[in-house]
Amino acid sequence: MPAIDYSGQNKLPDIDVEALIFLIIGFFWGGFTAPISIKLAGIYGIIDIPDARKIHKGKMPRGAGLGLWVGYLLMSVIMSESMPELRFIATGATIIFFCGYLDDMCSLSPFLRLGLHFIAASIVVLPLGLPVTHTIIALVWLAGVTSAYNLIDGMNGLCISMFIASSGALYILGKSYAGICMGAMALGVLCWNFPAAQTFLGDGGSTLLGYLFASHFLKNAMPNLTNARFLDILLLLILFGGIPVIDTVIAFSRRILSGKSPFYPDKKHLHHILISLTGSNVVTVSILLILQVLTLAAGLSVYFKLL
Repeated sequence: MPAIDYSGQNKLPDIDVEALIFLIIGFFWGGFTAPISIKLAGIYGIIDIPDARKIHKGKMPRGAGLGLWVGYLLMSVIMSESMPELRFIATGATIIFFCGYLDDMCSLSPFLRLGLHFIAASIVVLPLGLPVTHTIIALVWLAGVTSAYNLIDGMNGLCISMFIASSGALYILGKSYAGICMGAMALGVLCWNFPAAQTFLGDGGSTLLGYLFASHFLKNAMPNLTNARFLDILLLLILFGGIPVIDTVIAFSRRILSGKSPFYPDKKHLHHILISLTGSNVVTVSILLILQVLTLAAGLSVYFKLL
């Protein structure tokens, strides 16, 4: 009777220690910097005042994206040797964050914000050296995702949960430790924003999250897809844009068809509709998060088939 080899049984799976370290550091960074941003919001009057189109009732400090921005800058310095492209993303992220942070303090023109979003997008996209058609669609998508994360930021925990799921997809896409660290920082801030919010991301934070995810996705994925068909890339970008992009496309189409500006605010976003049906912030965010995970999973499937 042949001997039975038991050496492989009950063996624990290998643990990515470096990813675990980034996760822990990122989580505590986000959690500890959020209260600092709350104090600064009170000092400088960066307060979200409720109005007819908003769900929350009381005044709320915003600007929680400050810790995320500083954390990303530190991460880009630490990882600069192995990931030199982070310098480009950090530069664009700084433009995006300050544009949004200023908008939190004094409302800026949506066209000025959009122009700055395209400038920040070009800092990331142009150095990739993609074909012309790929470059154009990447610029539009990156600027669009930046705005989409801002537009979906209308409910406690929604924008941050979308970003955390997207950051997880980045790790699966290319074992990105940056994705792990960014998602962990956002998770730390989420503790202050969901289910009961003590602070909001503000425009600076929500646009920053959209920009960071989209930039890292393009850096990781687009150089591998230079020979892919235009329609395949378009499908891929829609799926990875996920619920924020789908919701924005629906909102802009609805407003244009009704003869209004695409930037005209309303209460007809997906989260507005769901909360009117469910009556629960937690249930609404959970449903949209599940849908986001499903679209990202579909995007990953399409991406690996295109390689």
